[in-house]
Amino acid sequence: MGKAILVVRTNPVDGREDEYNEWYTNKHVPDILALPGFVAARRYVLAEPDETAEFRYLAIYEIEGSVAHALGALASAGLDVSPSLDPHTSAEPYVAFDPTA
Repeated sequence: MGKAILVVRTNPVDGREDEYNEWYTNKHVPDILALPGFVAARRYVLAEPDETAEFRYLAIYEIEGSVAHALGALASAGLDVSPSLDPHTSAEPYVAFDPTA
């Protein structure tokens, strides 16, 4: 199987952005990259903060191999979640579009 990505959109809890970024960068991303199937990650922040935007932060995780196996490993890993993370998040896996399929 080829590469896929997991697109995760999040926000920090109001007033806890520094704590959120410290946890996400130094704890959460390394924890995910230690799981089978996850091979790379990159974080993004909204270029121009907009109060109407649902999410301010985005992370893209690259997955090699079976998406189902990688997501299963993530679901069963029991990773710590920081109280600085707003619980309203979005996570969706994508595979490369193949117009011949």
